[in-house]
Amino acid sequence: MADKKPDLSSAYALRGPEDNNRLYADWAETYDATFAEDMGYLMPGHVAELYKEHGGAGPVLDIGAGTGLVAERLEALGVTPVDATDLSQEMLDVAAAKGVYRDLFAGDVTDRLPRDDDSFAGAVSAGTFTTGHVGPEGLAEVIRLVRPGGLCVLAVNERHWQAEDFAAAFEALGDRIEGLTLPERPYYAHGKGEHAADMGKLAVFRVV
Repeated sequence: MADKKPDLSSAYALRGPEDNNRLYADWAETYDATFAEDMGYLMPGHVAELYKEHGGAGPVLDIGAGTGLVAERLEALGVTPVDATDLSQEMLDVAAAKGVYRDLFAGDVTDRLPRDDDSFAGAVSAGTFTTGHVGPEGLAEVIRLVRPGGLCVLAVNERHWQAEDFAAAFEALGDRIEGLTLPERPYYAHGKGEHAADMGKLAVFRVV
């Protein structure tokens, strides 16, 4: 990334874990200022608020935790403890310095994460299920980690939802989840360029 500063377009163009790690290693230290603040990134707040509103409790796993934006909002709402996982160790290092996580570990939700079945009372994600990142193949691992009755709130970029047919993926989960609702929320308060009006579907459901 030496010849181009990391940005949203480069994030959406990722093609696998190596690209992901390279981009976020370069972006970690400036991510909050050059993306979250600059774009008015709203989704972490939407995810945290819906988790609280639907009775979510800790311990909760923040998937694709990045620099800890969702956990900051969960903590403000009184939802703790929160653990973090992300592909990028550099992003997790920034998150760790904020002191909002009980535990942090690198991992790939499309593979097996290093935690036992039913380890969490819930799971949240604001920026993982999006173009260039994770598709429906990550859902099964989320469900494995959440105990029966646990709440999940997962934001899915609306374009990604259509392109990867998340609707069919959730239908295929059958009796593994219940109560699925899909409220829509904007990603950005003052986004710029082609992504200014991006919307997300927030998959809110409980694990059976």
